[in-house]
Amino acid sequence: MSKERNDEREFAAFIGIDWADGEHEICVKSSEGGAVEHLQVKQTPEALSEWALGLSARFGGRKIAVAVEQRKGPLIYALMNYEWLVIYPVNPKSLSSFRDVFSVSGAKNDPTDAELALEMLCSHRNKLRAWEPESEQTRLLGMLTCERRQVVDEVTRLTNRLGSTLKEYYPQALDLFGDLDSRMAMDFLTTWPTINDLKRARPATIEKFYQQHGVRNKELIKQRLETIRAAIPLTRDRAVVTALMMKMMTTVAQLRVLIKAIAEFDDEIQKLFQEHPDQDLFKSFPSAGPALAPRLASAFGTDRERWHSAAEIQTFTGIAPVTQSSGKSRIVKKRLACPRFLRQTFMEYAAQSVKKSRWARCYYKAMRAKGVKHHAALRALAYKWIRIMYKCWKERVHYSEETYQAALMRSGSPLVSRLVSD
Repeated sequence: MSKERNDEREFAAFIGIDWADGEHEICVKSSEGGAVEHLQVKQTPEALSEWALGLSARFGGRKIAVAVEQRKGPLIYALMNYEWLVIYPVNPKSLSSFRDVFSVSGAKNDPTDAELALEMLCSHRNKLRAWEPESEQTRLLGMLTCERRQVVDEVTRLTNRLGSTLKEYYPQALDLFGDLDSRMAMDFLTTWPTINDLKRARPATIEKFYQQHGVRNKELIKQRLETIRAAIPLTRDRAVVTALMMKMMTTVAQLRVLIKAIAEFDDEIQKLFQEHPDQDLFKSFPSAGPALAPRLASAFGTDRERWHSAAEIQTFTGIAPVTQSSGKSRIVKKRLACPRFLRQTFMEYAAQSVKKSRWARCYYKAMRAKGVKHHAALRALAYKWIRIMYKCWKERVHYSEETYQAALMRSGSPLVSRLVSD
């Protein structure tokens, strides 16, 4: 939201909140003056509702500005129910720096974070951005894609754990099926949890198992059967084998649940994305498949007034670098204070776009040829993609690789020579 739109609001009161799991410390200051009021409100729906409704009655339903060191979570979800509360999320790093200015002793509660949040709100509101929720559809899409990613990360953690466990007592298994998170791998390990169980099985039974799981290459099956026939246990220590086998079985059971959950997330996300007004727009970008297109759509949202320039998105998502200058010293480094999932979304999209977009591939190669490291090159590419996406999103036009390459040629971009030779 622009500063002008912020300044247009007239607030009846200003509130700073130091949130906690159980009870929130709250400071209230009326715009008409008077002493700052201190109170505590429990983190329960009933207590928060009573407090918010009491504020509305006290200030005649007028707008009230609320500063809180949180952008999401139970407190934000509760406060967004009350239209008279205008929420200003405060970056924890900013509040920490503000605390260092006023707290000579360095103690966190001297003064309280609620007082500091209130002071920031009253004195520096023009530097803060009022939080305005997107449509329910967009917020749901964003939350689903974020939660899905966390489940995917958990699957990665568990597959690493599974691989490490198998290396300790059953390393042959790693060469006898596909990916560790595949259905075949989990069924294989559940059926034959140790090398001795596997060696006791009839070759015809194992061959049938492979065929039932889509393996049709007879030579590959023959090689695997030979590997099983020649295999010997890594260890015969019953204590080691039994303990690690149980660990393996527990991990496999967890993976089954999580992989099923990912499929359910995917179904829900696709159903929701099919109803999204910008689905075709974001599908038009190279490599924006079923996983990335919904993430990009939720990152931009549907409110065309939410972002006023591509630079706002580049900065907010952490893709734009931070430049620190002092005298003759100038340092450019990665922005740390940002929503990490959004930064991850654009970084992952940039990495995937190299596979299908000629200019993106050429740009990435050019950056690497200059000695730029992999992740820095991807951030630079993501920076360019955000500018392109913003223009398409703002004007509601689909992306065209041919149109963009033609624009590069008209502008005499250094990429043109690489495009011709690619």
